[in-house]
Amino acid sequence: MLITMTAGLHVSHASGQEHAITRRAGKAYVSLNTGESVQWTLQYGPQDNNAPMSPGELKKSGRPVIDATVPGNVELDLLGAGKIKDPMKGNNVYALREYETYQWWYRCTFNKPEVPEGDHAALCFDGIDCIADIWLNDQLIGHAENMLVEYRFDVTNMLREENELYVCIFSPVLEARKYTRESLGPRADALPEGVNIRKAPHMYGWDILPRVVSASIWKDVRLEIIPPTHWKSVYWFTSHADAGENTAEVLVDWEFDTDRLFIDDLHRQVVIRRNGKIILQASYPVYTTCGRDHYNLSGVDLWWPRGYGEPALYDASMQLTGSDGSVICEDRRRIGIRKAELVRSEINTPESPGEFVFKINGEKIFVHGTNWVALDALHSRDRIHLDTAMAMLVDLNCNMVRCWGGNVYESDAFFDLCDRNGIMVWQDFAMGCTIYPQNREFQDKIIEEATKVILRLRNHPSLVLWAGNNENDVSLSWGGEQSHIDPNTDVISRQVLPSLVRQYDPERPYLPSSPYISSAAFALHGRIDETVVPEVHLWGPRGYYKAPFYTANHAKFVSEIGYHGCPSRESLEKMMDKDFVYPWVKDFEWNDQWQTKAVRTHPYATVTSRRNDLMVNQIKCIFGEVPTNLDTFILASQVVQAEAVKYFIEFWRMARFDRKGILWWNLRDGWPILSDAVVDYYNNRKLAYYYIRKVQADVCVMIGDARNGQHPVVAVNDTREVVSGTMTVTDAETKKVLISKPFTVAKNGKSDIGNLPETSGTKLWLIGWEVNGKKYTNHYLAFQPPIALGKYLEWLSMIAENYTR
Repeated sequence: MLITMTAGLHVSHASGQEHAITRRAGKAYVSLNTGESVQWTLQYGPQDNNAPMSPGELKKSGRPVIDATVPGNVELDLLGAGKIKDPMKGNNVYALREYETYQWWYRCTFNKPEVPEGDHAALCFDGIDCIADIWLNDQLIGHAENMLVEYRFDVTNMLREENELYVCIFSPVLEARKYTRESLGPRADALPEGVNIRKAPHMYGWDILPRVVSASIWKDVRLEIIPPTHWKSVYWFTSHADAGENTAEVLVDWEFDTDRLFIDDLHRQVVIRRNGKIILQASYPVYTTCGRDHYNLSGVDLWWPRGYGEPALYDASMQLTGSDGSVICEDRRRIGIRKAELVRSEINTPESPGEFVFKINGEKIFVHGTNWVALDALHSRDRIHLDTAMAMLVDLNCNMVRCWGGNVYESDAFFDLCDRNGIMVWQDFAMGCTIYPQNREFQDKIIEEATKVILRLRNHPSLVLWAGNNENDVSLSWGGEQSHIDPNTDVISRQVLPSLVRQYDPERPYLPSSPYISSAAFALHGRIDETVVPEVHLWGPRGYYKAPFYTANHAKFVSEIGYHGCPSRESLEKMMDKDFVYPWVKDFEWNDQWQTKAVRTHPYATVTSRRNDLMVNQIKCIFGEVPTNLDTFILASQVVQAEAVKYFIEFWRMARFDRKGILWWNLRDGWPILSDAVVDYYNNRKLAYYYIRKVQADVCVMIGDARNGQHPVVAVNDTREVVSGTMTVTDAETKKVLISKPFTVAKNGKSDIGNLPETSGTKLWLIGWEVNGKKYTNHYLAFQPPIALGKYLEWLSMIAENYTR
């Protein structure tokens, strides 16, 4: 039976089972995920490094067998089988420590789909966590050692009518012990188990996620049926875009594989269309299997980030046709036509001000957005959280999201949503907070990883930056005695990664590290100094959010900044055992489960032992007291977080042109914890969420702190249109109108509307404005700490009422 390349086809087999066949880019796919036709089991037990087992030996071993779900995680299968308690609750996560040195055997059987003569069959894994052997019909067919990328194995000549597939996953902890101390690099105190193992760094324990080392087939598994002639890659990119003329210079690199010796009878058909309008249609004779086309297009709808225009997407197709006009294979994808740049300086000092600004289609973009961390510590569940989290990004009007380097690389579905919603993506390569091995073995791992990631993601217009890592440069100064190591000697971020970006994605900017300590910046003092670079992470003491640490910093761009906020009582009761929710402190020490949710990697770990103190310090700095009632404590904590993050965004936006962007930390927790996130794991929104939504409006009116006896009233406009409106500031208690006037703001601009005299007392001012018939609100808190908590809580209802108008 031939497989017709039609989506949704079902191919029957002698056994009566059916496999659904789907089609993509000329290839047919048979899903091997858990479903009606495929069932998986899981066997497990302590790993014996001296006696690795074959599938035949495993069958005789008597190791426990439980049902498994693919995609999934072994922890979820253990939970489903009643072998462990819910690891998200209380201290149960520590019970997973026992399984870190286990070996895991996934098994399924499947029937052979009909493979047309001349076609190839490939067994494809989009994600295995992480060091694994793959066995098909008692033959070892391949090896995987990177959680973060896909693997495929040619099984054309190995398939039987009935097939048995085993995936043996080894303990990453035991595999890491094979590496010597010297291989760990110059900062062995950070992530010593993880630096040589390519899995999400956070899984070894982080201050925002628990230690869940895990094992899994966490993404889709499928059988690919590949015709002899098929597209190998098609890469669209923009080298120039003119927003004024609606023109663009677009290029496409293409390559196909074929078993044909003679190809001169083939043709390529290229079409780009949007909403029924064709802006390109071309046909070419084929005389080579790879090439590049160059097009100068007019009447183009360019892709823009949120606020600055429509994120226009085009349907681009490339067909390979035979001499009779029949379509042999076709590549279809949605592309955005846009030019992305990062204009940056290597140093930034008062004497020599620097620059760090994103430009799209030649327009400077003021960035207001967030950091994107793991959607779930068990990554097979990422997909169930994606739509909800993305809807929040849109609701908050984030025009950029920074994909943090301690995470996995996000799915194509994530990038598709960012493409459609005009959300720019800053993508860190998956390394963070340490210097990784410099040897050839590790370089080869990164070359394979980065090549696959770049090739997978490079067609997305939302992707505007590759960054080498998160905080690796500055981590060299954390050890004190190592602070004089020059980060520019790092071969991974300075040589390997930029060469791969240049080779595979040359039109997209690359930043070696975040923050990036350039050779020029390092040479200023002969050491690492974050105060002399234009892009920074501002964490600091987190006491008073208007302290000079924040307000006197002259950075152009802040890519991490945040404040702790306690989750709701409802969430606390879900994440902790009942007796640990309250009291949270006893004899001046945090109780055990509040420490676990701090996040503590082991019961005896001390690294985050004082992390909950951040909430206490922040409350005390603003209100002068720390409530002992749990509900009041939660509310006070959320108030401080909300006012702090709101202030940071406003402070940056009111200084636009001098400052170019702020990415606050962070949108949502990937585990039930106490953190800086503005949405907890259960999707309960903290107060900060609502404050941020107001101050990230495209057109926003804000009041600044007093200078020379006057509070400036400022309007900013993150659109490419001149806007006019009317605004009013009212005293919340007296209802007195303090200022009311029309205003106009230039496109992508700022306007100083007026000033309010400095007040000596504590005041709440309510701000309202109207633009194009739409009403907006904000508020300003005029005070010198401490402020009475009771007074603020009285005002909270006024703020809420103002926000719902």
